Amino acid sequence: MSLDRSLFLIGYRGTGKTTVARELAERLGCEWTDSDYVVQLRASKQIAEIFAEHGEPYFRDLEQAVVAELAAGPVQVVALGGGAVLREASRRAIDGCHVVWLTASPAVLAERLTADEASDSQRPSLTGAGLTEEIEQVLADRTPIYRQCATLEVDTEGRAPRAIAEAILQKLTAN
Repeated sequence: MSLDRSLFLIGYRGTGKTTVARELAERLGCEWTDSDYVVQLRASKQIAEIFAEHGEPYFRDLEQAVVAELAAGPVQVVALGGGAVLREASRRAIDGCHVVWLTASPAVLAERLTADEASDSQRPSLTGAGLTEEIEQVLADRTPIYRQCATLEVDTEGRAPRAIAEAILQKLTAN
């Protein structure tokens, strides 16, 4: 199978977007990228530093520009930051692309994020609440947006990245 248009992975942090993007690109023989990585390169700062120094709106501005560029660029697999679809302009940019929503329960996400402290330390708290409570709060707000954007939904619980990629490819070929 080859992609006829870019494939964007969306979902909360800890759902495996970056790892699955890499796996999908390998299987599809195409490039992949992570929008958070591109934002950090452009800003020459970690996400937590951008939030601390400039605030979330500034970060979302950078992110929105990157999402638009990636959506207009060559066909590839893109792991989007968890909040990348919060802005209407970003949602419009990826409209017409394959958009796969990776999901997991708040308990599993908290477990994954706790295990991956190095990655999590780069991410600012969005609510000031404890980890599981923050996940539940943020997911309550974002789930309708993720659902609206997604052309496919794939549960990542109890599955290795290779199996998740395989599930996505099977669903893409079935559609």
